[in-house]
This record gives sequence, C-alpha cells and structure tokens, in this order.
Amino acid sequence: MCSRGVQHSYKKDRMTREDAMKAQAESEAEEAGSPMDKLRALILTRGYQGILQFGGLFRRTDDDDSHTLNKEELAETIGQFGLSMSEDEISELCAEFDEDGTGSIDYNEFLDKLRPEMTEPRIEIVEQAYAVLDEAGDGVVTIDDIRDKYSAANHPRVLSGESSEDEILAKFLSRFDGGVKEDGKLTKQEFLDYYSGLSKSIDDDEYFVEVIKTCWKL
Repeated sequence: MCSRGVQHSYKKDRMTREDAMKAQAESEAEEAGSPMDKLRALILTRGYQGILQFGGLFRRTDDDDSHTLNKEELAETIGQFGLSMSEDEISELCAEFDEDGTGSIDYNEFLDKLRPEMTEPRIEIVEQAYAVLDEAGDGVVTIDDIRDKYSAANHPRVLSGESSEDEILAKFLSRFDGGVKEDGKLTKQEFLDYYSGLSKSIDDDEYFVEVIKTCWKL
C-alpha cells in the first residue's frame, strides 16, 4: 500500500500529471537540440505509452526479423506514427547509429537511446515488477499475466469511489494496445519502454518506487 503522503500526492496529480508531461514534451520538441531529442519529445506527447507504442511499430516494420531498419524504414515508421521530421533530421538519426556504414541501424540500440533515462532505483523496481510477472523466468510475460497481477485496489480513483478496479485495470491494459505483438507477449524491454514514459512525469524517485510497489504488490 502507498504511504499516506504518496497517496495524497498521487490523488492530487492524477488528472494533470500525464497532461503536464505532454505539454512539457511539446515544448521540448520545439527547442530540441538534436533530432533524437526531438523525436523522443514528440513521442512523449502521446502520453506514457508513447515509447512503448513507437517501439511496437518499429518492431512490426522489421518484416524479416533482422532487428535492423534502414533510413527508408525509419522514415516510414516515424510517418506511420503520425510524426513529422525532415529528411535531414532522419538522415542525422541514421548516421548516429550506422557506425559501420551499411545503411542500417540496430533498432534495439536505437530504442535504448530513445527511451527517457531512468535512475537505477527506478530501473530496479520496474525489473522487480517484471520478475513477479515472469514466473517462468523466460523473459516473456503475457497480457493475461498483467491482468492477473496488476492491483488497482489502492488507486486513488478506486479509493474515492470514482472508478471501479475493473475500470482502472481496463484503462491500464489499453495502454499496451499497439505496443506488443499480436501474440500478446511483452518483453522486459517493452515493459521498461512503458514505464520510462511514466517515469518522465515523476520527479521523485521514492514516489515512483512507491507507485510501482503499490501496482504490483511488491
């Protein structure tokens, strides 16, 4: 259960925290000093699930399962996500990751750089949550695993009577739409993709850790 202070802060911010992050991201996109910073900010204007959903589209674009994309495929992915970047910006993105000059980039490496930075305590607690889901230890969990383990009992909207636990769970699960493959399996990297978006909206490490502990009953 969250501490009283964390519950109060979460309740106070629940309607504005994600919107504030989106607004900040819009401003950062306009002032970005590099194409990577601009792309990251543009994706975060889509909310907590932006990085996860962009990563999912990235992986689906990889038709031959090579784990690489060329410049044209990168441009296609950005366009399909509804973002606008110039040809020069996309060329600069590719050049940053195409160290061997093959014209292709490793999209896992690209997504690692794209994901907003998280402090070690945040990464550790997210990995602990994933380990709870990954009972088999094979590095893959399903949406059904998430449905079974996610706890909305202490969500502020549930405690206030504004929403039911089922409604909060349904909203949480909807954030993974478009971010996972059709088989419904979620890797640790994809789990981190989602929580990196949430992390971007929370300044305090302790508060972030308490939120994750509450959701996953750690």
